[in-house]
Formats: sequence, structure tokens, C-alpha cells
Amino acid sequence: MALFSKQNKDVLGKPLNLDNPILVQVLGICSALAVTSQLKPAIVMGLAVTVITAFSNVIISIIRKTIPMRIRIIVQLVVVAALVTIVSQMLKAFAYDVSVQLSVYVGLIITNCILMGRLEAFAMMNKPWPSFLDGIGNGLGYALILVIVGAVRELLGRGSLLGFQILPESLYNMGYMNNGMMTMPAMALILVGCVIWAHRAYFYKEEENK
Repeated sequence: MALFSKQNKDVLGKPLNLDNPILVQVLGICSALAVTSQLKPAIVMGLAVTVITAFSNVIISIIRKTIPMRIRIIVQLVVVAALVTIVSQMLKAFAYDVSVQLSVYVGLIITNCILMGRLEAFAMMNKPWPSFLDGIGNGLGYALILVIVGAVRELLGRGSLLGFQILPESLYNMGYMNNGMMTMPAMALILVGCVIWAHRAYFYKEEENK
């Protein structure tokens, strides 16, 4: 089926791996550092960006031929702002605690480099279905890194995941202490750097072996 052609599979799959927006393009770093002190807000932020990127891509793709080039960025911002407002209100209605944790960062999705980059580089030049897949792929690629960093920071910094205690009490009785540095934004930057290093080292080695 054309919907699941090799090209469409690449559009969906590459941002999860070879063209990951954080690991390869180094985009969206600011929010990755800000919302990953715990796993739950990292997951919610990742899903919010995925939904907004996917649907803004589709909308811009549908109307791309009617948008005057000189105001295309303004139109893109209006579409994204509308979707961000909807997602923000839904979070406040159904996940208020997480909404408070995410603070202003949900509103700042409108300035996310990944989102605006995909609108300009892909949605403006492609049909709705590939644009939807591109938005899903890049959103999930972004979310994947947030989840990895959020899980490591919460586990080592608090001994829990999603608020549930994971490290046993016996470990603390033996003298183990939570790493308070993991709750600081600087540690998120170090962890993202480590993930980028591991990703590039693996694929550089793979390229050498070909």
C-alpha cells in the first residue's frame, strides 16, 4: 500500500534513530533539560510535542498551496499557537498536577525548533499523510530522549519511577543515598551529552564496518 511505502516508513522511522532531532540535529535541547527531572512530566511533554507536531504538520500541508510565502511563518505560528492552547487546556482539565510541573514549557512548545523546523522543511513541501508521519516520527524521537533522561534522573535522584519507589529500603539501610545532583538541570545536560555521544559512537562504528 502507498500509505505504508518504504519512503513513508523511512519518514516515520528515521527520526527515532538515524535522524533523531535531539541526538543528530541537536534541537529542542532547552525543554529536554527543563522537564526531565521526573519521568511523568517528561512523558507528557513528549506526547504533547508529538501530537502538536503531527497535527500542525497536517494542517500546514493541507493549506500549503494557499499560504503566501511572505507570511508563511506567521501562518505556521498561528496554527501551532492554536494547537498548543488546546493541548494546554486539556492538560489543565485532565492532568492538572503535571500541567503545574510543566509550568510555562507547554506554552513554549510554540517556539520549539523541532516543530517549526518540520513545518518549514517538510510540511510546506509534502502531502498530508507523509507530513503526519514526519510529525509523529520527530515527536516520538524527541519524546524518546526525554523519557530516557527523565527515567535516569528520577531513578538516581529520587529512587523512584513515575512516583513509585523502585530502589528497596534495604539499599538505603546499607548506606545508599539519592544523588541530589540528578535533580539539577546541569545533570540533564550531561546525560543528554552522554546519550548523544553513545548514539554517534555506535553509528560511526557501524559506518566504519560497512
